[in-house]
Amino acid sequence: MALPAFNDISAKISKLNCCVIIPTYNNDGTLEKVINDVLAYTSSIIIINDGSTDNTTTILKNYPELIQIHFAKNKGKGLALRAGFKKAYQGGFKFALTIDSDGQHFADDIPVFIDALIKYKNVLLIGARNMTQESVPKNSSFGNRFSNFWFWVETGNKLSDTQSGFRLYPLKTLNKIKFYTTKFEFEIEAIVKVAWRGVRVKNVPIEVLYNEDRVSHFRPYKDFIRISILNTWLVLVAFFYIKPRDLILNVKRKGIKRFFSENFMHSADSPGKKALSIALGVFIGTTPFWGFQGILTLALAAAFKLNKAIAFAFSNISIPPLIPVIIYASYKLGNWILGSEEVSFDMENITVNIELLSNIKEYLVGSFLFGLLSAVSFGSLGYIVLKLRAVKH
Repeated sequence: MALPAFNDISAKISKLNCCVIIPTYNNDGTLEKVINDVLAYTSSIIIINDGSTDNTTTILKNYPELIQIHFAKNKGKGLALRAGFKKAYQGGFKFALTIDSDGQHFADDIPVFIDALIKYKNVLLIGARNMTQESVPKNSSFGNRFSNFWFWVETGNKLSDTQSGFRLYPLKTLNKIKFYTTKFEFEIEAIVKVAWRGVRVKNVPIEVLYNEDRVSHFRPYKDFIRISILNTWLVLVAFFYIKPRDLILNVKRKGIKRFFSENFMHSADSPGKKALSIALGVFIGTTPFWGFQGILTLALAAAFKLNKAIAFAFSNISIPPLIPVIIYASYKLGNWILGSEEVSFDMENITVNIELLSNIKEYLVGSFLFGLLSAVSFGSLGYIVLKLRAVKH
């Protein structure tokens, strides 16, 4: 009864130009079963032997019809996958399923990926494991939550599982991206950079098996440090380049009038939430976080679940023509609060006047008060305008 379903899936796999990539390193106890299970669905299989020192090479001699890549020495899962993707793309495949060779994944879940691919078209799919089952190691559960959080920070996309090795990749998109990582962290770099390219990243439900004799090559300390370093870099790129780029492209694509109307006036956010977003942007934009205003605004807007587009736009209130006014007003307020002796300086040259540095304490105190007053003023005005508009409509 199951065979016709297999044939149907095999036809879909072939029509979609999809292959299966199996990276393996010293998993001779489970490799043969994994290959045979996948063969029930497709013979378009690429196996990367990542320098195995066990019986892997002997086992693979029984599958001469399959595409095989053999590394003389272990290079890491990232490089193994990258070699497999390159081979698949050169072979004319458009999509590649990756499945681990340690036996934790079930080939019977392949139809889940294929059906989702047919539904969503241009997509990267990640198998979502049930991380609450008793057999899941605690360190795997923690690592997955850690990875999910940073993926959300870097892309704005929430997933339930970002570490599963059972995935479906769009090869055309991968071929356009330059990757730098070589070990387990590559799978994180790949999904983040694919998401930055505008490809949807989604989870699909899969089964998972964690045997006690399962061989894992993940090194908890070394690989966790590598992943942490990668996430630090990705966060910086996301906030300093990707998010501002997407915002600017969105404005260019829609035009300022349409962008303002759709993202500011007609978004689903309430007038109160929009007003708070305005206040946040103005506060950060008028306080002395020079060089970090954009990233700080986006981070705080995400943390407080405010409108990031509105907050980021208003954080740019400190444009060059207004900077002298902001600095001057901040200094005057700080001087008044602290009762310090005033220093006379030319407001037209305030940004280059060295005398201001001697009163940096007054400026810092005044800047936060000025920022607070400006935030309350702009936020209140914004709330009134938005509320009136909502009532009118």
